[in-house]
Amino acid sequence: MTTTDPRTEIKQFLTSRRARIAPERAGLPAYGGNRRVTGLRREEVALLAGVSVDYYVRMERGSLTGASDGVLDALASALQLDEAERAHLFHLARRSGTSGDPRRRRPATTVRPALQQVLDALTEAPAWVCNNRYDVLATNRLARALYAPMPADPRRPANTARFLYLRPEAARAFFVDHEHLTHDVAAKLRMEAGRDPHDEELIALITELSTHSELFRRRWASQDVRHHRSGRKRLHHPEVGRLDLDVETMHLPAEPGLLLNVYTAPAGTPAADGLALLASWAADREAGAPRTQALG
Repeated sequence: MTTTDPRTEIKQFLTSRRARIAPERAGLPAYGGNRRVTGLRREEVALLAGVSVDYYVRMERGSLTGASDGVLDALASALQLDEAERAHLFHLARRSGTSGDPRRRRPATTVRPALQQVLDALTEAPAWVCNNRYDVLATNRLARALYAPMPADPRRPANTARFLYLRPEAARAFFVDHEHLTHDVAAKLRMEAGRDPHDEELIALITELSTHSELFRRRWASQDVRHHRSGRKRLHHPEVGRLDLDVETMHLPAEPGLLLNVYTAPAGTPAADGLALLASWAADREAGAPRTQALG
């Protein structure tokens, strides 16, 4: 079940982060094995953060109003939050402290022709532009070929999160690291929901995935958050076989909210040979085909 109520989100997030830390991990004595809580007690978090127990209890009940950056930093350290979790905590605090959250500029739903030209100029690497909702807004030929196994969805723009959770059999066959990816995508969507709770399309997507995918509901309930990062993607393409690709994900300063993703492989590797084969297959596949036969 998803929620956009900041008090509920704060409570669930702080409780889940507290529950994962054993006293020994925080450098505290366990005092026997009959603890009634999983992880740290509230008073232990308060001690580590240097705040009163009453103050921390109020925060965990959903009130971060008035919490200074210093208090939030101390709380993040006490709960051993990583970079993304710390940023999420600050997003929740900003929402808690304002009666009327400022609405962010809505991400673009199309790309400028010049940006499409950049994609088309990349002839040896799959490249595509998406927003933080995983809507695919523009692709080059190799990206369309790479994601050709994705079942067609009449909705536009195509959305890779829908493919991942709502077409599970096809997604498992395509993504080698399917299990990890389902954790990662849910965590990134939660990060975006904390950053911009007024994104109606994002909330609609999360609601749709929660309604139709039990796997997404479980991943969402973990309260995990992640940044969009570069990394590695392992795919199994039915035409060219296994592809282990390096992924560079770049924010576009001129297009807030949009991400450029480029997939490459080191020269001389099987993955590089696979991309060359994919390029040949893509040329044959798209000969005379209109661009509307794009990803998704």
